[in-house]
Amino acid sequence: MEKLHLATIDIGTSKICTLIAQVESENAVKILGVGIEPSQGVRKGMVYDIQQATAAISKSIRKAERTSGFQISDAIISIAGSHINAINNKATVSIVGGCIDEYEIRRVIDSVKAVPIPNNRTILHTMQRTYSVDGIEGIRSPLGMYGRRLDVEAHIITGATATVENLKQCILANEIEVNSFVLNSLAAGEVVLSDIEKQSGVFVCDLGAGTADLAIYFNNDVWHTNSLPIGGAHITNDIAQIFHLSYNQAEEVKKIHGSALPELIDDEEFFYARSFGQEESAKYSRKELASVISVRVEEIFQLIRQDIKRSGIDHILPAGMVLTGGCALLPGIERVASNVLGLPVRVAKPENLTGMIDQLDSPAFSASVGLLYWRMKTEVIEDPQSRKADPGEALSKVRRFIRMLFP
Repeated sequence: MEKLHLATIDIGTSKICTLIAQVESENAVKILGVGIEPSQGVRKGMVYDIQQATAAISKSIRKAERTSGFQISDAIISIAGSHINAINNKATVSIVGGCIDEYEIRRVIDSVKAVPIPNNRTILHTMQRTYSVDGIEGIRSPLGMYGRRLDVEAHIITGATATVENLKQCILANEIEVNSFVLNSLAAGEVVLSDIEKQSGVFVCDLGAGTADLAIYFNNDVWHTNSLPIGGAHITNDIAQIFHLSYNQAEEVKKIHGSALPELIDDEEFFYARSFGQEESAKYSRKELASVISVRVEEIFQLIRQDIKRSGIDHILPAGMVLTGGCALLPGIERVASNVLGLPVRVAKPENLTGMIDQLDSPAFSASVGLLYWRMKTEVIEDPQSRKADPGEALSKVRRFIRMLFP
């Protein structure tokens, strides 16, 4: 039997990552192709230059296709940014005949989706939580039950239509169909959160270059999501300003010499960098660098703390926060986060991967890998019909194969 192949594209402020994988089982994929490319034309989850973004996405796709030997025709795409909004909604339907069948379940789900959405907003996710039958709460699946009233709660996530369409155009220009958009934090949660954490109460923070993407889980359901326009790029800009460095220099200094905790650095530790207007490199204190970084890191987690408190469910987080994303690599950041949030914090990355995994063994790729597991869960396990062959798929692959030969 031919194995299924899945493709995903993670579009961030600092990088674009295309992955092609083979489904090995219901909970395992083998990475066949990886295409990592510096991001262009995208900042904080929004497209600022369609031509640049399209070209960078194309390079990422081609790298993944060449390493895997497969041409892709469709993919799911990550999405983030301050344009993301979410609401919790509840709907009720009366049951005709007493027995709850698939039709009644579809009816109540359609009802919960029927919230007033402005024309400039697009629904990205409708995540139903538990059902209630005649007031009995906590029902995971009401199919086959008897009752007169069926209720459902749902977490509905929307994005700005213009931003969604701009991202979509960048993908379509590469002759790739957009299967769906998936919120970054939900993708990351697929690979860094345990079932026990999701049940007990936890929130995941995917802290990247341009955004901090958050999702709160409780009783295995999503209760709150947000995407804050803050991230590692702010830290890099601070370093560039204070030490008079270019952005690229500051980013390198942050990665090699940076720390979020000045007390981890000895007074006699230094690094060398050439500032603007200087012909030779100068010596700088690593403790001073850490002090600059720590101020911004504390501010980031204060903003995250405020968002979690505004959610109204900050009291149901015994498992604390799971931190991932590129910024999670900064030494000492989990201690700063724990001090600010008053919660246990652990740093996580994708685990138990097979195939071409060397580049992906980092918190920076949690969302990228999580997209694969999200797609496998929603298409292969929950909705296998969605993987039926598209009549235009073969033609699309031929066109893209020719373009690869003659770029």
